[in-house]
Amino acid sequence: MITAIYPGRFDPVTAGHLDIVHRSARLFDRVIVSVFDAPERQTLFNTQERIDLFGEGVQDVPNVEVRSFSGLVVDWARTVGASTIVRGIRMNADFEYEFEMALMNRKLAPDVDVVCL
Repeated sequence: MITAIYPGRFDPVTAGHLDIVHRSARLFDRVIVSVFDAPERQTLFNTQERIDLFGEGVQDVPNVEVRSFSGLVVDWARTVGASTIVRGIRMNADFEYEFEMALMNRKLAPDVDVVCL
């Protein structure tokens, strides 16, 4: 069984976020939408509200769950047994940022891959 995480702040949850999750659910056996919990950061919605909003958008997808996490993404991936981190890319600037993050994550956790949709 291949587990993937889709981490982010998701403040607010958008149609683009939901699209990434629905496509990821077709690629992986289990997808964990991982809502970053950073209480010290100012957000539009609190963590539980973001979890609930995302949960409403994926309630019809049986292999997707929504949970919160804090700390490093690669540590969270290991905690939940994920071998893949899913990220969304909208434009060139997103690619450059995600590429740098993927390289750093690869150094920290060579056993966890990054897939960009």
